[in-house]
Amino acid sequence: MVIFPFITDEVLMALKSEFETPLFVYSEAELMRNAKTMLDFHNPYGLTVRYAMKALPNAAILRLFDSMGIHIDASSGFEAERALLAGIKGEKISLSSQELPRNLSALLDSGILFNACSLRQLEAFGKIRPNHEVGVRFNPGLGSGGSRKTNVGGPSASFGIWYENWKDVAATAAKYGLKIVRIHTHIGSGAEAEAWQRAAEMSLDIVRQFPEVTILNLGGGFKVGRVPEEKSVDTRLISSAITQKLENFAEETGRQLHLEVEPGTYLVASGGVLITTIDDIVATGQEGYEFIKLNAGLTEIMRPALYGAHHPIMVLTDQLARAPFSYKKYVVVGHCCESGDLITCGETPETIASIELLEAKVGDTLAIGAVGAYCSAMCAKNYNSFPEAAEVLLREDGTPILIRKRQTLGQIIENEL
Repeated sequence: MVIFPFITDEVLMALKSEFETPLFVYSEAELMRNAKTMLDFHNPYGLTVRYAMKALPNAAILRLFDSMGIHIDASSGFEAERALLAGIKGEKISLSSQELPRNLSALLDSGILFNACSLRQLEAFGKIRPNHEVGVRFNPGLGSGGSRKTNVGGPSASFGIWYENWKDVAATAAKYGLKIVRIHTHIGSGAEAEAWQRAAEMSLDIVRQFPEVTILNLGGGFKVGRVPEEKSVDTRLISSAITQKLENFAEETGRQLHLEVEPGTYLVASGGVLITTIDDIVATGQEGYEFIKLNAGLTEIMRPALYGAHHPIMVLTDQLARAPFSYKKYVVVGHCCESGDLITCGETPETIASIELLEAKVGDTLAIGAVGAYCSAMCAKNYNSFPEAAEVLLREDGTPILIRKRQTLGQIIENEL
């Protein structure tokens, strides 16, 4: 029985036996398939695909994408340093950060590309690198996303310089002799083709004000449907919509812009499974619920609690060896002492939902799919002093490679005095 596209229940159980749980498993084949799709994203004047490493920053994943010609989008100075430590060349790393790195000069010395995300950042860059090339991140006035929490554009978002302030940007650049060669915008995650087309239009309006710009970076997530009722975006439609705008711009101005895109979710979300063990099963009476308690939770997967996100879930039990199967409805919760540690939420993070699963017992395995993006990287790490989970990369030939050791309690407390 195949429970997720890249892993069978037999392989999953073998990994559980070898590495214990909770355990993140990533499929090299699935990650490479997604990468090849993005590398086929069309732009008539050149394309750079940058992996938004915040989605899953493990060094093994960074090196895999680097080997395929994908560059890096870093969202903090620490992420940029982490990519350098993983062996990524500085010139392949683009940094757009809410917080100005204190070691910006050293990062620039390593060759990274910098996009100023505020007038203060542009001023700081000008002071340490006058008469140099730089990128600028603008808020184009448009946002898109599955929720306000994934929307990073428009008047309610603090990311980037508000598009109407472009004259202040030009004045600051002139003050320090800066040459603005990249315009970066980011509207959020989950945008449809129409939103991307509108974002391209608004971004090109900004580019018109800066005649030396040769690169347009259209940041933003490409929606991945994690459960059957969710629809994934068609990257071909988005590519076509953006290409049309860039070709019209080239015809109008004579400027052929190199395009950059920054997928994170699209590259890694579908390529991850979290293997857990059912620690307990409890009920709250006829008018209540039956709960499955896992040996994982907010410390591994925070998306349901944060966004109300839904993930595919399957129980592996000895029932699989016999038929007919019996099913029950369960609410799946995590191991943290926190009422919000909920895996099966309703339409919002505050509402619980029962889902139908194979009838389970304590000790059975429960697998959560589509956890490659924003799970191990964005969790309540060490809450209740639970150690960080191990991570395994399943090679194309099926060989499992440990890419992160399971953390120990000693490692959790080693910096305490």
